Amino acid sequence: MTDTFLTTAGWPRPWVQWLGLAIVLGIGLLVRLDAPEIGLMEARNFVAAREMHAGGSWLLPTMNGELRLAKPPLPTWLVAGVMHLTGSTTDLGLLRLPSAAGACLLVLFFWALARRLTPPQDRGRTAWLAAVVLASSLLLLTAGRDGNGWDIYCYCFMTGALAAAVRGLQSPGRGWGWFAAAGALIGLSILSKGPVAPYGMLLPFLLACALRGDRAALRRHWPGLVLMAGVGLLLGAAWPLYVLGQHLSEASQVAQTESSSWANRHVQPVWFYVSFPAFMGFWALAAGAALAWPYAAPRIRPYAPYALLLAWALATLVLLSLVPEKKERYLLPVLPPLALLTAGLLRYWLSALRPTGADQWLLRAWAGVVGLALLALPVALRLVRLASFAPETPRYWLTSGLAVAAAAATWWLWRSGARARAAVAATLSAVLLASGLLMPAYPEWQRRRDDPGLRPLARVVRERAGLRHQPVLSVGEMQIKWIWAAGRVVPQWRPEVDSLPQLPVLVYAGARGTAPFPPSVARRFQIETVDSFDLSHQFADGRWYVTEIRPRP
Repeated sequence: MTDTFLTTAGWPRPWVQWLGLAIVLGIGLLVRLDAPEIGLMEARNFVAAREMHAGGSWLLPTMNGELRLAKPPLPTWLVAGVMHLTGSTTDLGLLRLPSAAGACLLVLFFWALARRLTPPQDRGRTAWLAAVVLASSLLLLTAGRDGNGWDIYCYCFMTGALAAAVRGLQSPGRGWGWFAAAGALIGLSILSKGPVAPYGMLLPFLLACALRGDRAALRRHWPGLVLMAGVGLLLGAAWPLYVLGQHLSEASQVAQTESSSWANRHVQPVWFYVSFPAFMGFWALAAGAALAWPYAAPRIRPYAPYALLLAWALATLVLLSLVPEKKERYLLPVLPPLALLTAGLLRYWLSALRPTGADQWLLRAWAGVVGLALLALPVALRLVRLASFAPETPRYWLTSGLAVAAAAATWWLWRSGARARAAVAATLSAVLLASGLLMPAYPEWQRRRDDPGLRPLARVVRERAGLRHQPVLSVGEMQIKWIWAAGRVVPQWRPEVDSLPQLPVLVYAGARGTAPFPPSVARRFQIETVDSFDLSHQFADGRWYVTEIRPRP
């Protein structure tokens, strides 16, 4: 059995590596994709995709009937494609599949890149470890389960571009095909989120290569790098140039707004990203140790190019920190170099017969924290009092039993001397437990403090056929999440100047009866509030009303 699954050196055979990575990705990214309620950015993407699917323009996306030029269209195309293939415009699990697939592809591209960056005599072992670390990191799992897509796609394609470019740089010939492929992937990245990934991933990687990489290869293959840049710009600029040709004034205004938002929106201090190792999740302690040059450099160098990876990670961090607008998900390009650094340290720990000194203390702290978290899980589930994890339910006992078994296995591996294996096994067990068994309870956790008797808009739309078939307007701007729940385009109506469509018509408004309408409308038509919906999870957050306008008898 050992010969079947493991090599003589004790490492998983290639097919076992593929299977193990597939299990981590499948459980981490695909289990209960429909669980969380829709987010703001998801709603914008899904509404635009729904309008494409309903017959709108694929080259000029719209959101609630108005031009949506603020974001490139590739993520919206992918969601609209899923709607065409499945016929569903409401199943969040299906609509989030493209993002999850993008995260999986990012990990596979990174695996290919890591194999090119690690020594040939390592036989891909460190690269595989790095792929597993990246696949089970906190930020990748959360970004891959989020259907907004823009970040995951742009860095997915850029990671593939780096893998192809490195293959071209290492080619004994000119490597034209690899550089052309890299350029095509750069173009797809630009079509996903504009210049974000060229700035956040490509530029720091090239800077790291110029400082700590093979500069001779860069000089030798400069024609290929020019080809890569040309193909990327040609493909990436195709859609923006088309938009400029069709809607010059609107596109110029959007470009001005988006560029100013980098300096004025979500502004955070320059040290906002200083806690970036925490976004590795349970790998954070090992990731932090891998950044400590005096300790980590001699341990990682036999398995990965330490100086290059550290320069890549730090250059990415510096460039991201220079932009005033900062969000946690913008740290996604830091994960690949950090995952490979972490894997290099894991490779050293797994190869050491019995770690001593600082290694011993780090492994003890890491395995201890994760092991205690596994043991504390049954108690925590009792304290949060979720109905789906009540002590009398099979789900509670299954989750608790697996958590205790994982903690016991960690202890057994530690006592038998396999201390690095104990820490890695505990980490993967915790990630898979959280993704596979705890994630289905996330909606219940989100709604644990909801007021009873709420009527969300989606429920009102399901119960009232008129909201799906009659003309529908809104008085005042509706949030994009409400537009998503409405299931259709809801044009905004200004009663003072706009004419009414054919009556009867249903109107969403922030007040009941005739209050939202001018006296002239109230005198001419019969106005009756027929329903209402709550705006959030508590009554105190407010309510909007559904009003029907009919001709007077």
